Amino acid sequence: MPRTIWSGAISFGLVTVPIRVASATEDHSIQFHQYHLEDMGRVRVRKICEVEDREVAQSEIGKGYEWSKDQIVAISDAELRELPLPTAKAIEIEAFVPLESIDPIQIGEGYYLQPDRQVAAKPYKLLVQALGRSSKVAIAKYAWSGRERLGLLRVRDDVIVLHAMRWPDEIRDPAELLPPPTEVSEEEIEGALALMEMMSRDDLEGPEFEDAYTDAMAKIIEAKREDKPLPETPEPAEPGKVVDLMAALQESVEKARSSRGEDADVHELPTKKAAAKRTAKKQSAKQTAKAATKKTTAKKTSGRRSRSA
Repeated sequence: MPRTIWSGAISFGLVTVPIRVASATEDHSIQFHQYHLEDMGRVRVRKICEVEDREVAQSEIGKGYEWSKDQIVAISDAELRELPLPTAKAIEIEAFVPLESIDPIQIGEGYYLQPDRQVAAKPYKLLVQALGRSSKVAIAKYAWSGRERLGLLRVRDDVIVLHAMRWPDEIRDPAELLPPPTEVSEEEIEGALALMEMMSRDDLEGPEFEDAYTDAMAKIIEAKREDKPLPETPEPAEPGKVVDLMAALQESVEKARSSRGEDADVHELPTKKAAAKRTAKKQSAKQTAKAATKKTTAKKTSGRRSRSA
């Protein structure tokens, strides 16, 4: 059972849903401590008071804001909990929007919201079913850890999930990172689409979506613990130079096909001749259309002249 990290309520309109919050994710990465390599003694971070030049206990440490170099304003955890904000005690839903309207770069870590006691069961289920039928997500504000945050509420397997969000003004403008102006041909786009089709799948199950780094680190630790040779590191593939983009796309499709062990019927990548034929057909069609337009215009003009005569 995950630990409760916050308790309060979801509020939308006049409906209140008492909830408890638990983290929706787990960290399975291997954690390291710092050691003195000569004698493997544990190295720890000591908290030293700069005024008294002594180590202080955690119970003596609090938060403070540096108003100026000579004035520090102390703020206690109790004062943070009693902030004069409606979101200090509740997750206040402000609006319901389509999920597609939210830029994924704004969405952060997720938390499960659990109904708190039997009294919350019915309004909780009401919100779950309403969100499900509307195909929308809720945008809310809440206050945790000394700051007000923006959040997104959605439903996952009949459980409400709260995703922390960044405020819009916290997202940097990517314009300065754009590549220099360049042109991409239609055959290159079709080649990329063929590769995407070959790499498409319905789920994220399989060894390629497992944490290979943590597994490799565990093998190294086990080998060193038993004083065995370290596992051999495979040579990384040399990154190739992109000289012919179409050739690179063709090779990528073939590799994707062989890695899946399939003789998949995929779109063949367009050749330059085929692309040229398509271009010629388009130009021919345009010329034919122009000629037909000119002929029709000439007939209409001739007709108008004969009527006026």
